[in-house]
Amino acid sequence: MAKQFGTEHFVTAQMMRLDTTTGHLQWVNAGHPAPILVRDHRVTGRLVAPTTLPVGLGGAEPEISELGLERGDRVLCFTDGLIEEHAVGEEQFGEEQLIDWVNGLEGAGRGVRAVARSLSHTLMRARGGRTTDDATLLLMEWRG
Repeated sequence: MAKQFGTEHFVTAQMMRLDTTTGHLQWVNAGHPAPILVRDHRVTGRLVAPTTLPVGLGGAEPEISELGLERGDRVLCFTDGLIEEHAVGEEQFGEEQLIDWVNGLEGAGRGVRAVARSLSHTLMRARGGRTTDDATLLLMEWRG
C-alpha cells in the first residue's frame, strides 16, 4: 500500500477470529483503540494487547492476542473517530464517556442488536447528527 499510495495513506484495522464452539478469541490490533469487554452486562475492561503499525506501513509481524470468552460475553470494537469526535472548542467524546454509555445501555438487559443500535443513535445525537471522522462500532456476543 505504501509503495502504491505513499506513507500518508494507510488503513487501521482490528482483525479477530472467534471459535464459536469454544469461545476462544484471537485478535490483532493495527492502529485501533483496544476493544471493550462486556461481561454480565457491565464493562469489565479493555482488550489491551500489543499493537502493530496500521496496514501498509510495514513493521514487525503482528502479535496475536488471545482470550477465552464466557457465555454471554460481548466485545465492542470501535474506531478512534468514535471517541475523538468533539464539537469545536469542546473536549473529545472520550473512552470514559463511551464506557459509561455502554454500561447504561447494557444495564437494561437488552439484546446485542438493540444495544448496538441504541449506542449508535446515542452517539449520533451527541454529535448533532454529524461526524468529522469515521465513527464505526461493532458489538458481538458469544452465546456459547
